[in-house]
Amino acid sequence: MSSQISGPAATARASLNASQIAFIEALPKAELHAHLNGSIPISELQKMAHELSDAETSDAVQAGIAKLKDGVVLDEISEFFNLFPAIYALTSNPARLRRATRAVLAQFLDGLRPQCDYLELRSTPRKTPEMGRMDYVRAVLDEVERYPKERAALIVSLDRRMTADVARECVEIARLLKEEGRRVVGIDLCGDPKAGDMGTFSEHFSVAKRAGLGITLHIAETSANSDEETLQLLSYAPDRLGHATFLNDEAKTAVRSAKTPIEICLSSNLLCKTVVQLDAHHLRYYLEHDHPIAICTDDTLPFRTSLQGEYALLMALPPLGLGLSEVEVRRLAEMGMAARFGA
Repeated sequence: MSSQISGPAATARASLNASQIAFIEALPKAELHAHLNGSIPISELQKMAHELSDAETSDAVQAGIAKLKDGVVLDEISEFFNLFPAIYALTSNPARLRRATRAVLAQFLDGLRPQCDYLELRSTPRKTPEMGRMDYVRAVLDEVERYPKERAALIVSLDRRMTADVARECVEIARLLKEEGRRVVGIDLCGDPKAGDMGTFSEHFSVAKRAGLGITLHIAETSANSDEETLQLLSYAPDRLGHATFLNDEAKTAVRSAKTPIEICLSSNLLCKTVVQLDAHHLRYYLEHDHPIAICTDDTLPFRTSLQGEYALLMALPPLGLGLSEVEVRRLAEMGMAARFGA
């Protein structure tokens, strides 16, 4: 596992003793904030690119894969979204999408010491010349449902840049598939945190809630996100929150009052520079108030992490980690399992 990670998570893990590593590996853990296209192993992407003809693989795709392989350095979070065109080009038909999904699921759930016991994988339905959005979701579900329901489920993501019509289509796909008995458990709001009008999503969240789908929202990811937008998103009564890095006092009070679990992605925050250093991380505030938290990875590929690596960041002594005790880390793992939409 350690060979698959680098950066803060790897440094933290390397500082732990064998007993601490064994403790982390044995903990029952849930991964609730993993984006499919950001978690495809680089080895799988390289194989897929190699198998395509020169006509199918553009210079931009090759350059994108090379950048991901060498390791990503970001000056601000907006640069993160420029990494995905190469990946999207390789997962543009159902067969390759299934293959990528299979690799992601195996990365999290397979092996003698899997990263997690339960995974809620999330992805935004895409329309390409070779598949529609319903085809996209069905392809991902075909792989998710190879695992027992207590191990894997799917969250359908809405991108902040979507038109109202596309967002409506995606929610309807999720609703219909859930009605069919397929393993869709929630709706996510994601994408460039500086884009979109959040008022356009109100009706879509209402439809999703009536359908029995959980709602998780990327919220207050940057200091540029206004307090007004944050409160507007909270008014939709989400079931979980992603990141929630820059909540003001009013928003924190509302979140704590509702006991809304927060999906925390330590490496992502550090590498996107939304948190300067671990000792300033907002996780500490929620720990002090015994507020529900789920420790997650976000995108394992660009952030070179794993769920066990994120837990290593909890246990490693400062400045490499937060220096939490085994009792505190176990409590966080229990919170993550309790925050699941499925299972």
